[in-house]
Amino acid sequence: MKIDLTGKRAVVTGSTAGIGLATAAGLAEAGAEVVLNGRTQRRVDDAVARLSGKGKVWGVAADVGSPEGCDALLRAAPRCDILVNNAGIFEPKGFFELSDADWAYFFEVNVMSGVRLSRAYAPAMRDAGWGRIVFVSSESALQIPAEMIHYGTTKTAQLSVARGLAETLAATGVTVNSVLPGPTRSEGVEVFVSSLAKREGKTFEQVEKEFFEKTRPTSLLKRFATTEEVANMIVYLCSPQASATTGAAVRVDGGVVRAVA
Repeated sequence: MKIDLTGKRAVVTGSTAGIGLATAAGLAEAGAEVVLNGRTQRRVDDAVARLSGKGKVWGVAADVGSPEGCDALLRAAPRCDILVNNAGIFEPKGFFELSDADWAYFFEVNVMSGVRLSRAYAPAMRDAGWGRIVFVSSESALQIPAEMIHYGTTKTAQLSVARGLAETLAATGVTVNSVLPGPTRSEGVEVFVSSLAKREGKTFEQVEKEFFEKTRPTSLLKRFATTEEVANMIVYLCSPQASATTGAAVRVDGGVVRAVA
């Protein structure tokens, strides 16, 4: 299978590192013009430099966790054929320690960024008769982690938004899907596990093994997925070959979710 996205413009939010950066790289290698996004100009510039040579890649510094940031991205990149709503945050925090402000902030970043950008970009996709929208959710949308109820709730909300939007855009040539990664060796996970390993006098591999034994015992992969492994699924869903897949929640979770569908 050869994925060819020549002539398409892709906007990938939260793409200066991790799954977002890997997705941007995959889309660029498939021929798409890719707009990177991050909160600071330095991070955006660094990411663009890292992808130099892979194709036409440029960036927009904007915090899409706010209406103003979404507006800034839309002004800089008013046309979009492929939207990957990847921007997101996570933080382990007990339910009884969560304030209203915590809940509101997580909802703004993880849910409303995708709502605002999809609302802005989807009408032109519909009119053109082709488009791809992908929400990067999480296996935590299905198995809400007790230590991150607020995070899991926002990821479940993404599934609802994506499915409802797919229904709204039925028979238009625009597909809307969600991707549910499992534990992935992203930048944030790398930093967290490395710091934990250093504090406990263990190797990264030892902490990883303990994590899957105690925290995610249902994993069949028994390791963190790479960002490229997750990005491969996202790039496929953005391709012409995925034209019959819409309204779906596709898992790249290493088998963490114990379900047959």
